Amino acid sequence: MRRPRALRSGDRIALVAPASAFARDDFDAGAAELRRLGFEPVYEESVFARHFYTAGDASTRAGAFRRAWTDPSIAGLIAVRGGYGSMQILPLLDRTEIRAAPKPFIAYSDNTSLLAWLTTGCGLTAFHGPMIEGRLARGEAGYDLDTFTRAVMRAEPAGAITHPALEVLAPGEAAGMLLGGTLTQLAASLGTPFAFDPPRGHILFIDEVGERPYRIDRMLTQLRQAGLLARASAIVFGELPRCDEPGNAGPEIRTIVADVLADFPGPILFGLPSGHTNGACLTLPLGVRARVVTAPSPAVVIEEAAVTHA
Repeated sequence: MRRPRALRSGDRIALVAPASAFARDDFDAGAAELRRLGFEPVYEESVFARHFYTAGDASTRAGAFRRAWTDPSIAGLIAVRGGYGSMQILPLLDRTEIRAAPKPFIAYSDNTSLLAWLTTGCGLTAFHGPMIEGRLARGEAGYDLDTFTRAVMRAEPAGAITHPALEVLAPGEAAGMLLGGTLTQLAASLGTPFAFDPPRGHILFIDEVGERPYRIDRMLTQLRQAGLLARASAIVFGELPRCDEPGNAGPEIRTIVADVLADFPGPILFGLPSGHTNGACLTLPLGVRARVVTAPSPAVVIEEAAVTHA
C-alpha cells in the first residue's frame, strides 16, 4: 500500500463533490471549520454544478477530482457529501495517475465507491471520515477531532479507536488490513471492473443508514455468496442509524446482523460511529494493518500509520 503525506497546518485541501449536490450554507460552514483547523480549503466553481441529483455530470465531477489529485499544490481531498454518483466517475479516472501521487481522500457514504477503489484497486490508503455537509459544517459536534488528527495528521499508528456504545456481538481477536465502507456501495460494486476486492484475512468495516433490516440481510447475504465474508477475519459495524424496522414493527438491526452472521468464525463488533452516525463521526484509516479486540473492552486498534512524514 502507498501512503500519502500527513496533512499539516497550512495545507491546501480540495473540496470535491463526486456524488450529490449539497446545501451552500453547509459548504461554507465546512470550509470555515477547515480554516479554523489551519487548512486552506480550495475548490473549483464546478463544485456548484447541478445535473439532476448529482453535482454536475460525471465528466465534470471526474475532471475536478483528477485536477485536484494531480495538482502538486493540493495536499488532500475531502468530499462535500455523499448521496449518489461517485460510481459514475470511476471509469473516467486513471489508476496509474492516481497511484503516482498519493493524497489523503476523506469521505464516506456513497463515496465508498471511491474509497474501495482507491484501497483495493489502486493500493492506496484512504480515510472513512467526515465530509463537509453535516459533519465539518457542524464543527466538533459533527466529527471527532481526535481520530481525525491521529489518522490523517500524524505519521504513526492511530492506536485504539473505540466508543462507549461499541459492543461485542461475537468475541475473539483478529488482525488484518482494515477495509470497507457503506454496505450498499460495497454490494453494488460486485460484478463491475471496480469491484471491492479485499485480501484474505482483512477486517471488514460496514457502515449504512436508513436501510430496513431485510435489505441489510440481503446485502450481507450477497457478500457472503460472493465469497467476501469468507475472506474477512473480523467484522466491525458502524452505528447503522435508522436501520431498525420502522415503528418498532420488527426486529432491531442489531438482532438481524447477529442472526445473519451467527456462523461467522471471527469477532464481530457493532456500533462504531464512523460515517453515518447520530453523533460525531470518527475517522478510520483504510488500507492499514489493524487488530480487533473484544476484551477487556472492544476496540479497533490501528497498528500501522496511514500517512508518512514526507
